[in-house]
Amino acid sequence: MINKLYDTSLGLLTDLYQLTMAYGYWKSGMAEKEAVFNLYFRKHPFQGGYTVACGLGSVIDYIKEFRFDASDLAYLASLEGSDGNPLFEPAFLEYLGALRLACSIDAVAEGTVVFPNEPILRIQGSILQCQLLETPLLNLINFQTLIATKAARMRQVAQGDVLMEFGLRRAQGPDGGMTASRAAYIGGVDATSNVLAGKLYGIPVKGTHAHSWVMTFDSELEAFETYARYLPNNTTLLVDTYDTIQGVKNAIVVGEKLRERGHDLGGIRLDSGDLAYLSIEARHLLDAAGFHTTQIVASNDLDEHIMDSLKIQGAKISVWGIGTKLVTAFDQPALGGVYKLAAIRDPGGEWSYKIKLSEQAVKVSTPGIQQVRRYRDNAGFIADMIYDIHRHHPQEASMVDPYDFTKIRQFDSETEFEELLMPIFKEGDLVYRLPSIEASKARVLQQLSCFHQGVKRLVNPHTYPVGLEKELFDIKTNLVIRARSVSKS
Repeated sequence: MINKLYDTSLGLLTDLYQLTMAYGYWKSGMAEKEAVFNLYFRKHPFQGGYTVACGLGSVIDYIKEFRFDASDLAYLASLEGSDGNPLFEPAFLEYLGALRLACSIDAVAEGTVVFPNEPILRIQGSILQCQLLETPLLNLINFQTLIATKAARMRQVAQGDVLMEFGLRRAQGPDGGMTASRAAYIGGVDATSNVLAGKLYGIPVKGTHAHSWVMTFDSELEAFETYARYLPNNTTLLVDTYDTIQGVKNAIVVGEKLRERGHDLGGIRLDSGDLAYLSIEARHLLDAAGFHTTQIVASNDLDEHIMDSLKIQGAKISVWGIGTKLVTAFDQPALGGVYKLAAIRDPGGEWSYKIKLSEQAVKVSTPGIQQVRRYRDNAGFIADMIYDIHRHHPQEASMVDPYDFTKIRQFDSETEFEELLMPIFKEGDLVYRLPSIEASKARVLQQLSCFHQGVKRLVNPHTYPVGLEKELFDIKTNLVIRARSVSKS
């Protein structure tokens, strides 16, 4: 079934209600109305102060191959409504079969640091086509952004240490494992144990052996010697199967034999116990025996908080093996991205801005065809302003905090800025050259280096300023007032 899933079209990788809405637009003659949707999230994951956008590469692949093939249409034709009649009429299925996406999509580059309520993607096109993209785009962006952010947090703690991702065995299925490996690498890990991800994405692969290797032999020393004999250029030994300190001593014995053959003991791995104490003791033993460059690898359900604690305790760990807590985003397994209609018009007509109300202020959507302008000074990034691209915007601008209108920030014409959303597809044609995975990975580090350290704190991070351009804020406020008055009439 896995092979069948990825050998077929992915037109049906969506929720049924997207198709029923599309059918309703088609039947009512509204299918060609032009719409703008924004994809964004409302709250940083992991109680953090920043989020790393990821998944654009997968979005591009999906859009390029989007179609409904004959088997998709046959399946849709088999669906029935509550009265036993077909859910969709044959003419609509013919329409879907001939459909070719003609949407324009703007997006932030992978590896860009983003904040709540900022559009990560802006989708413009016929409302029917935009609607069909909601579920797959959220699926592709939400998880990868979550994992890339988790990896970036770990990278911030690890600093110059090596980060290895080996969570495939604990990932949510093959796609979860592959997707996590890609996003984790962009976010900041150095290598993966996932060999297929190495092949497909060009990620460095690393790996040693499991406890089962040691348990197969009559003694730990024999297991180490045999492994080193046949893989002298990949010798990192797992030392905690029976007794960790004795395991380190056995590794040193094998390391001395490796040296006689012109090789080095690459490392030892600790996978249980008091990692701070054991790494310090292991480092002492290794250094005393002259193995100063042998690395100490640690694993065992690590995350950024445990890593930070181990660093504070003076642990002598130089390579961190991260599995379950990274690839499952263990402490927050969903980002919660949303996809909201912001404007609609008849072809060639005037835009009508749309807003979604809620009893919760954070869930009130922002109208308009949005862009994000990131301001900076000599020290780095200072604020992000969301504005409407069809409104007049002089170099001097006022930004309003959407949750406290008394907080207004002024930017003069001398303030440097960059626009975050870039054209990716223009009326269905790809106009963007996706950077290499290495370039996206480097962008994360470059971006984070431009933010104040407080934004990157693991606990109680500083809130980076994000607001609405004054005119857009006024438009939103007036729409809210108008919508609430209509709802009461």
